[in-house]
Amino acid sequence: MSAVLRIALAVPLPRLFDYLPPTDGTVEVGTRVLVPFGRRMQVGIVVEHAAQSSVPEKQLKRIQRVLDDEPLLHGELLDSLKWATDYWLGTPGDVFLNNALPTALRQAKPWPTLGEERWSLSEEGHAAQREGKRRGRSRALLDLLTETPLRASELDLRLPGWRDAARRLQKAGLVDSTITAEDPPTPPALAGPEHNAGQREAIDAVAGTLGGFAPFLLHGVTGSGKTEVYIALIERALAAGHQCLLLVPEIGLAPQTVARLRARLGVTVDVLHSNLAEGARARAWLRARNGRARVILGTRSAVFTPLPEAGLIVVDEEHDTSYKQQEGFRYHARDLAVVRAQRLGVPIVLGSATPSLETLANVDAGRYQRLNLRERTGAHSKPPRAEIIDVRGQSMQHGLSNPLLAALDACVERGEQALIFRNRRGYAPLLTCHLCGWHAECQRCEKPLALHHGRNRLICHHCDLERPVPTACPGCGGEGLHRQGHGTERLEEALQTRYADIPVLRIDRETTRRREAFEDLMGPLADGRPAILVGTQMLAKGHDLPNLTLVAITSLDEGLHSLDFRANERLAQLIVQVAGRAGRAGKPGRVLLQTHHPEHPLLQTLLHRGYSATCALMLDERRALQLPPFAHQALLRADATRREHVDAFLAAAREALPASDALRTSGPMPAPMPLRAGRHRGQLLLEADTRNTLHAVLRPWREALSALEGARRVRWSIDVDPVDLY
Repeated sequence: MSAVLRIALAVPLPRLFDYLPPTDGTVEVGTRVLVPFGRRMQVGIVVEHAAQSSVPEKQLKRIQRVLDDEPLLHGELLDSLKWATDYWLGTPGDVFLNNALPTALRQAKPWPTLGEERWSLSEEGHAAQREGKRRGRSRALLDLLTETPLRASELDLRLPGWRDAARRLQKAGLVDSTITAEDPPTPPALAGPEHNAGQREAIDAVAGTLGGFAPFLLHGVTGSGKTEVYIALIERALAAGHQCLLLVPEIGLAPQTVARLRARLGVTVDVLHSNLAEGARARAWLRARNGRARVILGTRSAVFTPLPEAGLIVVDEEHDTSYKQQEGFRYHARDLAVVRAQRLGVPIVLGSATPSLETLANVDAGRYQRLNLRERTGAHSKPPRAEIIDVRGQSMQHGLSNPLLAALDACVERGEQALIFRNRRGYAPLLTCHLCGWHAECQRCEKPLALHHGRNRLICHHCDLERPVPTACPGCGGEGLHRQGHGTERLEEALQTRYADIPVLRIDRETTRRREAFEDLMGPLADGRPAILVGTQMLAKGHDLPNLTLVAITSLDEGLHSLDFRANERLAQLIVQVAGRAGRAGKPGRVLLQTHHPEHPLLQTLLHRGYSATCALMLDERRALQLPPFAHQALLRADATRREHVDAFLAAAREALPASDALRTSGPMPAPMPLRAGRHRGQLLLEADTRNTLHAVLRPWREALSALEGARRVRWSIDVDPVDLY
């Protein structure tokens, strides 16, 4: 038997596939190849060399073509991908192809030409600009390109969210793009503010470990200048000749962070996230691979960026659940970033005003070093004043109490901005009949359909099913239809009526469907004009509005009584993060919290003793109950069109578990949402005190699950370290 190549293919099977090397030699690990698979050809990645195969040689197929002159994946990144595949039980094709590589590099094509896009007007574009018929971002882009072509990086700074407009104009023949091979000129770096004592201490502590692995938690209150610490550390790493990777949880945070980094560092910042055109994303990835990209900013998937000259990794808002991939390969970008930093031998900084309990437990265990920024910087020096509004027995107007409305009136009279947080989009959560009790329900999920008044539709927020709004009750034919509850759309309408002279802006999934919509809505507020923001969790993080002085959370009660053991942690994080938007430019901030349970221990501890004390109590509770981070979990999920298929599969899955006194199981049981999009859902939870104990069971168990008779009747997956037990 001659040597074989073990190849990852983009198929949903947890294995590598053996192929014979080309007749003229072997292929290096990490190289893309084209191989026959079934009746078609597929792109794969060579993951291993093996001396022999379990398949008879005469049955092995030979690779058809080598696609790369040198390995695309190699070194530390290749090793980290192997580790991640094993730890999160990913399928090799999903990890090595669908996650590690940009889409443009998953195809049987040469690598795209390195360089940066340069955009210019065509002759037709100049004519269209003079005619002035285009509107919005299309008009703005035509105006920007009138005098001279501009690079993509310059457009990112001057017109955030420009790419959709560019695609439309390019399709119309009004703009052209070319690739420039040379790097852009380096802009002069702007001086930043003077660091305070806490910032200097944090910078010196991390900078002293450059050149070796050291994990840090940078715990800084909102407005304490964590980004300034990141910038100073990146400056030092760049001066030492290293690359830096900065992860942020949301695409919406990327444009403002890019602009700030470029202005302060005086270097090009390469961006990696899903909003990029595929060619641009592949070029940025390849620039990082060959070391030309020195600072890389990205969201969750950027954790797979090659870093041959790594010096520093930063994970901003490390607590954010957006770092956990919830479909397919269910990795956690924060945890993978720590593993990569260890393998690369570089420091990693996990920054947050509300650190996760997992990170705090690592600090308590001595695995991470904690760096505290306890004070707001400069004009941000005064923290906002938080108050609880007891709404028991109070009359309410559209879900807003009289004390809250009085505070809002005063804020508007001062010419300042306010944020009203309601984590429920739509107009009303429930449409019901006052005469017979009928209510609008999604038959595919058995959950209420939310009324969206502006679109005149009933929409399921779980499966996106839409229905027209009935003119009469479908149950009794009467005219007693009644809207119950208040979503962001209804709050927006009520506040627009009350405050007709100032903008009332709604920020939620409905108003930000277009890629550039978030920047369009938030951008004008930076100049401080009076306004009221109404929105969901999209407003909870990362946005700095100097004239925002009042923040109100209209209802805390859903989070206070959830069955999810993580609910208190997330509610505490939400309160602190939303409250942190207020009072960030010298003006005093005020935070109002409406609740029917003002005496709740979580609220009392958080307001009177702070986030750290609240977390200490929650950690004690988790330890006593043997819950993460003091135990380790894996969740087997299954769904099917028939409930009996789910139940039978999960019962067989439990029977397939090896006997172990160190393993605890819960279930089989219905998922917290038993029906979604017409599919019945169930789950089985596994827990152990150590990771090694859990994984020793999971690896052979997954193989046994694939062989179960009922496995083909259901969709199933194993989620290691789940963050949602939904």
